Amino acid sequence: MNVLLASLPFYPFLSFLLLIVFGKKLSWRLAATISVSSMAISALVSAILLFELSATKNQVMTVNLWHWFELSNAMGSSDVNVRFYLDGLSAVMISVVTGVGFLIHLFAAIYMKSDANFSRFMAYMNLFIVAMLILVLADNLALLYLGWEGVGLCSFLLIGFWYQEPSNVLAARKAFIVTRIGDTSMAIGLLLLFNSFGQLNIEAVTVLAEQANSLSAGTNAESADNIYWIALLLLGGAVGKSAQLPLQTWLPDAMAGPTPVSALIHAATMVTAGVYLIARMHGIFLLAPEVMNYVAWLGALTLLLAGIAALAQTDIKRVLAYSTMSQIGYMMLALGAGAWSAGVFHLMTHAFFKALLFLTAGAIIYALHHQQNLFKMGGLLKKLPFESSLFIIGLICLMALPGTSGFFSKEAIIAQLWSSDTAGPMLWWCAILGALLTSIYSCRLFFLGFLGKARFNENVQLEKSSLLRTSLIILALLSLFGGLIPLDLTLVFSSVMNLPLAQLTEPTWLHTVAIITPFIGMVFSWFYFKSYRIYHLASKEHILQPNNGRFVVFCRQGLGFDGLYKKLFIMPYQWLAQINKNDIFDQIMMLNAWYVGLWHDALVFVQNGSLRWYLAAFGLAIMLLLGVSLL
Repeated sequence: MNVLLASLPFYPFLSFLLLIVFGKKLSWRLAATISVSSMAISALVSAILLFELSATKNQVMTVNLWHWFELSNAMGSSDVNVRFYLDGLSAVMISVVTGVGFLIHLFAAIYMKSDANFSRFMAYMNLFIVAMLILVLADNLALLYLGWEGVGLCSFLLIGFWYQEPSNVLAARKAFIVTRIGDTSMAIGLLLLFNSFGQLNIEAVTVLAEQANSLSAGTNAESADNIYWIALLLLGGAVGKSAQLPLQTWLPDAMAGPTPVSALIHAATMVTAGVYLIARMHGIFLLAPEVMNYVAWLGALTLLLAGIAALAQTDIKRVLAYSTMSQIGYMMLALGAGAWSAGVFHLMTHAFFKALLFLTAGAIIYALHHQQNLFKMGGLLKKLPFESSLFIIGLICLMALPGTSGFFSKEAIIAQLWSSDTAGPMLWWCAILGALLTSIYSCRLFFLGFLGKARFNENVQLEKSSLLRTSLIILALLSLFGGLIPLDLTLVFSSVMNLPLAQLTEPTWLHTVAIITPFIGMVFSWFYFKSYRIYHLASKEHILQPNNGRFVVFCRQGLGFDGLYKKLFIMPYQWLAQINKNDIFDQIMMLNAWYVGLWHDALVFVQNGSLRWYLAAFGLAIMLLLGVSLL
């Protein structure tokens, strides 16, 4: 089994190398076979590992590949190895990464078939999976950070894959720069962690955190302060990768990449990395309850902000992007409340239905000749019944209607908020309001895109590939029934004492309100968005147009965060660059060149090429020397 664990990232990495080196010489069929087969093997190996892990006593598997380097400080030395660690948490992650990743690759092989750079695209997709597997399997934070930076690089390559369009390049650059802010925060946190604990091994750090927790009464102020800042800096890294406040602005623009990229980023890889980091480092966060409260509030505020923004979007992919931001907010809220297992459970179910939504949206966009504007769709339920049916399944899971996977995971989160010491009733109401907003913007999307009359004249182009449809059907089944998958993470989170619960008496109506909230949103949407449902092409005066009021446009632009950051950071930087266009620091360094040039100009008069001047100077020098010697 150790060999299987060690080989898990090898298959997609080998595929990446083959496609990069020989990609231009490979046919579409061969390139697709190499890429998709590598993912299929990885998914199969993950399933075998999951089965074997459940049969072990302590549910932990490790494999040491090689020694990397050694770190030392005043507290001692620590070996940093390329070593994989598999427990219940990382088993969930590799199942999502390889399983959902395989289905996305299968879809992408058909969807991107006509692209001139197909091999390069699939190579980047494979590398994305490699980086994410390294991230979730790493047994130490140095190796985890390697995978962390790897997914950032791959997101840049894939978001800007169609680099011929300047807007795509800007979107890729934006994602790279914004997430680098979080990555810098995380790097500083890791340095401080090593300085405090003398370890980067995750298991060792967790044990040290447990010991510190048991002796918390005697913990000195400096140690407690260090733990607070470590947790806060790690949170900075998490909010960058997972697109949470205040580093959430990159995610909607990341829709510039091909639709399979959006599915991979939102469902199986990048945005889940921040959630995984906090869950993996739960031992540190439990020692800093103030930071856990920050995690909960950031998640709650993000889910509300994203829900409001989603209500104003006109692009189908941007609606889904904001919904991802909102659902990651639920996961952060769960982790901040100490509902560790519920947060990871929602990560898994969200991967199922969000991959389904994005891939089905991609099929619809392809059928409509790459049209993404909801106001130029309509009537898709009749035009594209297969894709529409699957998209509806994704939406009802997103709304968390009873019986779906989204219902089980979201209810598991909401049920633990009221009594949590780091959440409480206020955040419970935020979660309920978020569920209401989710239901409303999901219904708005459905009414605009799928009901009423078609608002396009072109004939739909259907992709009837059995492989493409198979991937969508499997995701639909997982979305519906994935909530029934048993997920026991007790051994992962039991080593550290649970958060003490505030002794609040929960009202009896809590669960009833949580269950009926999506239906309230549906009823409200049915009447409020009536014009979207019954729209007819009766006359040109009644052409359906988006509301372009100031507040709606403000919400459509992400509640003004891009404009705010432009005024606070970009414009001042541009102003400084303008007034310093000659670079004062460079001019200081150029003083040396000026000094050399000054002597050069002075000596030019001596080296003039005239023999008479040379002889005269030689004679004068001899006379000067004789005069000095005689004196």
